[in-house]
This record gives sequence, structure tokens and C-alpha cells, in this order.
Amino acid sequence: MNLLFQLLQVSVGGATPPPAAATSVAPQPTEMTMSFLDMAIKGGWIMIPISLLLVIAVYIFIERFLTIRDAAKQDNAFMNTIKSYIQDGKLEEAKLLCKNTNGPLARMIEKGLSRIGKPLHDINVAIENVGKQEIASLENGLATLATVAGGAPMLGFLGTVLGMIQAFYDMANAGNNIDVQLLSSGIYTAMVTTVAGLIVGIIAYFAYNFLIARVNKVVNMLETRSTEFMDILNEPAS
Repeated sequence: MNLLFQLLQVSVGGATPPPAAATSVAPQPTEMTMSFLDMAIKGGWIMIPISLLLVIAVYIFIERFLTIRDAAKQDNAFMNTIKSYIQDGKLEEAKLLCKNTNGPLARMIEKGLSRIGKPLHDINVAIENVGKQEIASLENGLATLATVAGGAPMLGFLGTVLGMIQAFYDMANAGNNIDVQLLSSGIYTAMVTTVAGLIVGIIAYFAYNFLIARVNKVVNMLETRSTEFMDILNEPAS
């Protein structure tokens, strides 16, 4: 009995643990990731003109924003100095001040100063003509930005149509051997180009309206200052 008890102890104490393979965790599926560049490449050749439109929109926005910002700067001392020169009869000094001041307002006032001695209506018309030229200069490129806002989504939808045509063409050629990977090229083109076109169009649309609002502020400022200049000319000589 003692010998049997000892044999049972050895058998239980020396039991080997279950194999590691039985307790191992099943491998998790790897997660696929896609960079922005990979996505753009899968969009096909239609992504090239869409990317070019994005570059054009960003360039126009930055260049116009800086130009309009400089035009919107107001120097309150400028009109006060012009008024003082006119009241003192120092027209040449006033013209020199306008030449040395860069901005649409200075060029408008300079044109008005050059017409002093003529009827006030002619002076006002001359100032308005210069103002129209200045506003047209500020709006340079905004039409192109508006075209980008409307054209980029259309190019995206064109890519969508081309992608779906490619997908259905591959589906027709595959017959009964339809595979998701076979259709992925056309579906990628359809989806990616739509997203890209909408993104560029939205950026250009908001940029266009933002710049238009800035131009309108400059127009209001120029109208106010030109009216102030005409009021100075209408003041009776002391």
C-alpha cells in the first residue's frame, strides 16, 4: 500500500502542463491603412487636373488676400493732411503726398487733385473712373477662383462616371468569375475623384466669397473717402 501511494504521488507531481499551443491566442487580422497619396493614386488620371485646380485656388487666394489687405489699410492722418494742404492752397504738396502713398485711395485723390479748377462734376467723374479701375484690379483672379469652385466638383463627378463605367466593364468581362478586387479599381476612381472634387470646390467657394466680402469693404471705404474729398472741395474758402 505504501508503495502504491508513493507511485501515485510521483505520477501526480510529475504531470506535465498542457501544451502551449492549446492556450495560445488566435492571431488578430492585420488592419489595412491607406495614406492620402495612395488614395490619390487610386483616383486615376482625373486627380491630376483636380490637384492643379487646388494649387491654382490656393495661389489666387493667398495673392489676392495680401493685395486686398494692403488696399484696405486706412491712414486717418492721410485725409486730414490732404484737407490741410487744400485749405492752405498747397496743391503740389498734396499731389506729392499722394504719389508717395501707395494705395487705391491715394491714386483716386491724386486724380481729383489734378482736376481741381474744373467743375466738381468732372472731378467726381474722374475719381469714380479711377476707383472703377482700382476695384477691377482688386478683383483680378476672382473669376478664375469662381471657375475652380464650379469646375472641380464637375471633374470629380466625371471621374465618378468613368470609374463606374470601368467597374461595369470589368464586371461584364469577368462573366461568372466576379471578384471584388477586380472591381476595386473602378470603384476607387469613382469614390476618390468625387471626394477630391468636392473638397477643392468647397475650398474655392469659401475662398471666393471671403475675398468678395473683403473687396466690398474696400469699395465702401473708397466711396466714403472720395465723398469726404468732394466735401472738402465744396467747403467755402475761408
